[in-house]
Amino acid sequence: MKAKGKLTVMRIVIIGGVAGGMSAATRLRRLDNNAEIVILEKSGHVSYANCGLPYFVGGVIENEKDLLLQTPESLQARFRLDVRVLTQALAINRSRKSVSVRNLNTGTDYEIAYDKLILSPGASPIVPPIPGVDRAMTLRTVEDVEKIAAHVNSKPSTAVVIGAGFIGVEIAENLVHRGIKTTIVEAADQPLTPLDPEMATFVADEITRNGVQLCLGCKVTSIKPSSVLLENGDEVAAEIVIMAIGVKPDVSLAQEASLEIGSRGGIRVDAFNRTSDQDIYAVGDAAEKTDALDGSATLVPLANLANRHGRTVADHVAGRVVREVDAIGTAIVKVFDLMIATTGWNEKRLTQQGLAHFSIHTHPNSHAGYYPDAKQMNLKLIFDPTTGAILGAQGIGIEGVDKRIDVIATAMRGGISAPELADLELAYAPPYGSAKDAVNMLGYIAENMVSGLVHTAQWHEVEFYQKKDYQLVDVRDPSEFARGHIPGSINIALDEIRERSDEIRGKDVLVNCQVGQRGHTAALLLNEMGFNAINLDGGYLTWSKSPAVKVFPTLK
Repeated sequence: MKAKGKLTVMRIVIIGGVAGGMSAATRLRRLDNNAEIVILEKSGHVSYANCGLPYFVGGVIENEKDLLLQTPESLQARFRLDVRVLTQALAINRSRKSVSVRNLNTGTDYEIAYDKLILSPGASPIVPPIPGVDRAMTLRTVEDVEKIAAHVNSKPSTAVVIGAGFIGVEIAENLVHRGIKTTIVEAADQPLTPLDPEMATFVADEITRNGVQLCLGCKVTSIKPSSVLLENGDEVAAEIVIMAIGVKPDVSLAQEASLEIGSRGGIRVDAFNRTSDQDIYAVGDAAEKTDALDGSATLVPLANLANRHGRTVADHVAGRVVREVDAIGTAIVKVFDLMIATTGWNEKRLTQQGLAHFSIHTHPNSHAGYYPDAKQMNLKLIFDPTTGAILGAQGIGIEGVDKRIDVIATAMRGGISAPELADLELAYAPPYGSAKDAVNMLGYIAENMVSGLVHTAQWHEVEFYQKKDYQLVDVRDPSEFARGHIPGSINIALDEIRERSDEIRGKDVLVNCQVGQRGHTAALLLNEMGFNAINLDGGYLTWSKSPAVKVFPTLK
């Protein structure tokens, strides 16, 4: 603290800008006009839209200045913030409550005292130690995107993107927009690992449909001057190489200052984002979050949470009452014509943790089918089989997916159960939705399942039921059946079930249709007729998108 006239002025030093750091700084200024707020940023830009960087490479965002949200000058003019770019924090001296700093322009070192310190160093791209990796470029800052754009502007003919996560698929799409033959190399057996495998297949199809070579289950062993060598011996031409296998929290300053590092490798913080030193806070990608579903530590490198926690810190420093906010991890990404959104846990994680759950797959239209240009969506809802609590959701489609996942994420935050989704009054008109919205339909199905009215089988359980001698009955029309069906199934159209039920051998039946709706009707009817009928969730469409390698354990 220092005296300013009759006032005692607090000095807050923030290490790192962008989402978390700048949200904390501007909120602090709004709450305290007298505080001295200093931001130390080692790059040349303190406030920019890093989520927009791939689209600058592709030319979708034409002007680099459109990525720059604020400058040191604009922040000084409006908020009286002391923003020091090209300034690196070298060390935190906790006993003296100061930071050792270097001006990267002049090479001058100095020390700045603080009353409260906020760490917002972000995350660093993961770069594995493989031969030739120095040629690979990463995408994290404005300086990174300038380097990539310069290479792209030299008109290379080939590129390899290592990693099929959010950044990897975004940058690959934008390289294709620039006319570059692009290959994605991914060590996992699917793109976008937050998705479950049967959902990721839709993404893989979209990537390859747009001319990108997608190499799944592949590892890069070395990067050569004009190519990339894979573990299987293949060599892929690559005039430019972009490394996008993920990020790790930048905790170097925190570690050197002996601040506690959490179980996930991020800076451990409490509900107010305080570190193990009560005068030091941490926000953004460097800080661990609390998972809303099980209370465990988690890493969620997303801008919305960084902004939220920056505000939380500012409020706590200013003495305001602060709400605890856990993370559910809602995210969305564009892959060519598709939007892919997710929230909460996926089924892979629930299975690994041994947690009971039900899953629903639906394939509804984005708006009323009779109104022109309705697009099919692919939705997955995961919930607790006893309480109906929503555990997660995934959505893929050309339009309408974003609002459905946002509604579900909001329901999760508000404690609305899966069956209660049926009760939501959502805006409806034929161009925008259906009278029974896709979210409402998920609720109806969940209610049927939790109540025990219906029983469903998942795509990866078909073989199990076949071994249990269940008769597979496909209730689609013969023309649909002829275009493709599950091997071993017989075709009895829904409208003919009553008259042709004697064609079903035994009493145990696994019913399927195209997306699950007709199968639901058929299963209920067959049960009333004395059969033990189970409906295939998501129908033939979900089953047909299932990966060749079944990743779920066989049912007992």
